[in-house]
Amino acid sequence: MGAGLELLPAAARAEVPWKNGGGLTSEIAVQPPGASLADFDWRISCARVDTPAPFSSFPGIDRIIAVLEGALSLSVAGRPEVVLTPESAPWPFPGDVAASGGPVGGCVRDLNVMTRRGRCTARVQRCLVQGRAPYRFCAATTVVLASAALVMDAAGRTLPLGRLDAVRIEGPLQTEFSSTVPGACFYRIEIDPAA
Repeated sequence: MGAGLELLPAAARAEVPWKNGGGLTSEIAVQPPGASLADFDWRISCARVDTPAPFSSFPGIDRIIAVLEGALSLSVAGRPEVVLTPESAPWPFPGDVAASGGPVGGCVRDLNVMTRRGRCTARVQRCLVQGRAPYRFCAATTVVLASAALVMDAAGRTLPLGRLDAVRIEGPLQTEFSSTVPGACFYRIEIDPAA
């Protein structure tokens, strides 16, 4: 049985206010489809941060954040303050502890992955593409988010991806990525049911 592929173009996303009204977010994918902020199993989104603000509280949710553009100063209760950039590793933290963030020297765009504790888990990895690069995806669900123009070849299909376009993959899949953009990368978001 082959994997299912769904293209999730950036141009189709609408920006909506954060749960706490302190910024804007655009949803990339959510499970179950159409779920609200109160009842999702997992949710992947991009947010724009223009000014320092507290993060919305999400009880029972685990979060992973990765910076796509700019530099983000992030404070999470009980941890030292960090500054995240596009070169930083994705950063996990509980969604039910006090957290705040603000841009360092300009606007920030970040990737947010949220999973409901006890239902599913997520892993996020930044993958560089230099020339052509094969990748095998094995998670129940994988979402790929392009940070620059890429081409993804998989299951007999060629999918040109623009900046911030995404692909949702259900099941195992062998792929190949290519790009002529120096420093091109994508974010590999793997989601599995909780053990």
